[in-house]
Amino acid sequence: MIRLAHGDWTASIRPDIGAAITQLTWRGHDILRPAPETARGPLETGSFPLVPYANRIDRGAFRFDGRDVALPPTPGFEPHALHGVGWLRAWNVQRSGTDFVDLGLTAEPSPDWPWAWTAAHGLRLDAHGLEMTLAVTNADRLPMPAGLGLHPYFAIGPETALTAAAAWVWANGADQIPERLVPAARITDWSQGVVVASAPFVDNAYADWSGQARLAHADHTVRVTASVNASWLQIYAPNDTGFVCVEPVTHRPDAPNAPADEEAGLVVLTPGQTLSMSMRIDAAFDGDAS
Repeated sequence: MIRLAHGDWTASIRPDIGAAITQLTWRGHDILRPAPETARGPLETGSFPLVPYANRIDRGAFRFDGRDVALPPTPGFEPHALHGVGWLRAWNVQRSGTDFVDLGLTAEPSPDWPWAWTAAHGLRLDAHGLEMTLAVTNADRLPMPAGLGLHPYFAIGPETALTAAAAWVWANGADQIPERLVPAARITDWSQGVVVASAPFVDNAYADWSGQARLAHADHTVRVTASVNASWLQIYAPNDTGFVCVEPVTHRPDAPNAPADEEAGLVVLTPGQTLSMSMRIDAAFDGDAS
């Protein structure tokens, strides 16, 4: 386990379970859902990276560059492939200090993703919060489709309100695969703030969001800022569970199967080319600009 600290912030990272954050605190407040000491996988933690793709691929199947790709279903999420490969692998520590760590991952072609690629994940604490960067590089001899995302589980209380401005959202079919783009109000419109614990179940991708989100707690506010290319926001609000996932991603779910004329966000990397994104988490007491 890697432990980081800077000023009022502390973080713990487990490179061995998908580069997951198991704890992020600020002035005694859990900013992310804390993981139990017995956590054995990323789904029990506070955040993990999504690489080389994010969210679901319908039945793990798509066609790319003249070849049919068939990914195995992710256990527990059958029949789909979910969240890429990085969260299921152990990462290596490249560099670390008292308030930062740089992690790396090298992947050969496999049934999970039939291209060679490398990934880099940086986590840095400063006086205001946590900066996360994520990058994937095509290490193959052929072009590779790619996407990125970050999957934080924000700790919430019964009064916590989430604000995230986006006009459109993907409505899912019964199998949780996007079917059509609809106005945000058809699912849940978070633009004016919604108390998460009383919101209906949501597991949807919001399009063209503002790049900023806010979680208003009883006495403090957590702010999320993502890089411009993370232009989709997956929100997972499973009712009253003590957390909400606010996930900036670079493409919509099932982007490899999107129509050719749709800007679904999936990027084609030529050999040696890199895709990167970033995200910040900051916090302040209400009325405290510091």
